Amino acid sequence: MTHFPDAAWIDHAGLKTLLDALEADQGKTRFVGGFVRDTLLGITTADIDCATSLAPQVVLERITGAGFKAVPTGIAHGTVTAILPSGPVEITTLRRDVTTDGRRATIAYTDDWREDAGRRDFTINALSVEPGGGIVHDYFDGLADLAAGHVRFIGDPAERIAEDHLRILRFFRFHARFGRGDPDDEALAACAARANDLMALSRERIADELIKLLGLDDPSPTIMRMVFLGILRPVLPEISIDAPSRLTALVNAEQAAEIPPAALRRLSALLPANIDVVQAIGARLKLSNAARKRLAQAIGPADSTDARALAYRIGREGALDRLLLAGEAATAREISQWEIPSLPISGGALVAGGIKAGPAVAAALKAVENQWIAEGFPGRDRTLAIADEIMRAS
Repeated sequence: MTHFPDAAWIDHAGLKTLLDALEADQGKTRFVGGFVRDTLLGITTADIDCATSLAPQVVLERITGAGFKAVPTGIAHGTVTAILPSGPVEITTLRRDVTTDGRRATIAYTDDWREDAGRRDFTINALSVEPGGGIVHDYFDGLADLAAGHVRFIGDPAERIAEDHLRILRFFRFHARFGRGDPDDEALAACAARANDLMALSRERIADELIKLLGLDDPSPTIMRMVFLGILRPVLPEISIDAPSRLTALVNAEQAAEIPPAALRRLSALLPANIDVVQAIGARLKLSNAARKRLAQAIGPADSTDARALAYRIGREGALDRLLLAGEAATAREISQWEIPSLPISGGALVAGGIKAGPAVAAALKAVENQWIAEGFPGRDRTLAIADEIMRAS
């Protein structure tokens, strides 16, 4: 019998009081899901998730009765969030699926722990733990899969995917994060066969999963497999067969430069270097305006001989994206450590020097700034001299 390891979160303020209110000591509430998986792997996690046989309305009453704020975050599907002094805890009533259409499910409540676990996606996500004794309940051999680094659907992969098409992308993300060796053959075959199902999903959900995958340490082998199998073709046909090699080169550059991964930078590596195409993809995925701007900016040229000027003009983030995508790891590392300066004079100094206030000041200041950049960002004295030279010449 496996027991849950001790962890720092067990002493979170208010957690024991909450568990007592939800009758965890009587078997009515357990820790579940990714929270259990990560703790068993020794991964620090901030999120605490529980499942309970208590009805959602009872959960609400018990939370407030224990002195905590209760938020009905997903009450239609049985989820209530308790706001503890140490942070939020999600509590979801045990459920079973009545109908599913690949995007959403109609559910009914149950008191059967195995039935609830069986509606989850992968065996490693179907573990639950009794808070008091720390006994781990494992209905589908998830512990063995966790130890082996084997990501496996519960039951028939095709059925699990039919219930929620997003599980195709989740399978690849979970294998990239937790898997060791080759992916599960049955799962791969099912994902490839049902790839067109992704077209039924909202592009926001697809983007969210893809961004999570690209943010992992090294997703390039997984992306390569996905492109080879045609997984992304229905929703991102612009990603060509040679795109994963660009991603691999980028990941190598990031690691050589000791710069943390950035999912949007990696997405840029997968897309054609065409501003119209990139903007269309950003709109299709319904990315934020800031994310779309970063994607578009990343495909611009990167002159490593003038990298500091690039960083000054478009910002450190944009410069690092371009340099790393160009394979300029050494220069990117230098820019990551360089303190970007500010122009040491303002328009007021030019007015004091004799330029009449108005549009001429802005034009002169821009000329000073350009020369200051060209000279390698000298100090205030030289900048004032540059300003004087420009004013004399005007």
